[in-house]
Amino acid sequence: MTTFSVRNRLQETLARGAVAASMTVRISRGIEIARIAATAGFETLYVDIEHNTLDIDTVCQICQAALAADVTPLVRVPELSPGLIGRLLDGGALGVIAPHVRSAEDAARVVRAAKFPPLGERGAGGALPHFGFRSVPVAAACEALNAATMVVVMIETIAALDQVEEIAAVDGVDLLMVGTNDLCAELGIPGQFDHPLVRDAYARTIDACRPHGKHVGVGGLASRPDLTAGFVAAGARYVSTGTDLAFLMAAATEKAAFVHGLRAE
Repeated sequence: MTTFSVRNRLQETLARGAVAASMTVRISRGIEIARIAATAGFETLYVDIEHNTLDIDTVCQICQAALAADVTPLVRVPELSPGLIGRLLDGGALGVIAPHVRSAEDAARVVRAAKFPPLGERGAGGALPHFGFRSVPVAAACEALNAATMVVVMIETIAALDQVEEIAAVDGVDLLMVGTNDLCAELGIPGQFDHPLVRDAYARTIDACRPHGKHVGVGGLASRPDLTAGFVAAGARYVSTGTDLAFLMAAATEKAAFVHGLRAE
């Protein structure tokens, strides 16, 4: 019997215990961003349609380009909609990042939407880009994609933090990513990344994930590499490094400042 598999570079990195670097795509409309991410050295990118206006066709084109560049494409969805999640995964994504999760049941809903039976309720839709649009037997395709498709849950609410142990225990959830900005706002400490409550949130999430072999991600701390390094040392293994917009603005601002600092003779 022929076996089929789908490579997920992010999974491979995490399985080695190494730290994975992620780029967030928020303003790029072209597939070039996938190759840029690969050349820069990112294992993964995620297209953030919670906070931009990209349409589903553009998102899926970027995801397919990322597959071709060996960069794992994830999508942060704006809502926990099974219909939307299924379309994005059929279009080339290898996982979803789920915001606004408040309970283990919310996390389980995402798993059901992202996984084929018997793990979930995702519907089979024919030839897929993950197999180069080759015709693959349904059972083999579902098994391969269930193994390769990741479910990332955001821990960015007080309710989620209160249930972090239960969320980490949900079968099919791969990674819990702390959304530091939104969590700080909920905790009443907006922008106070050095606050003890932030350290406690990361410690609780890391401790909750360890018994279940789940991974922890650092989100919203692109401006604080010192804190990121500390949370990685404590056990986090996925780092959201920043957005394409932030990278462009930082480089453009630096170049403009350099030119304006030159002395005209």
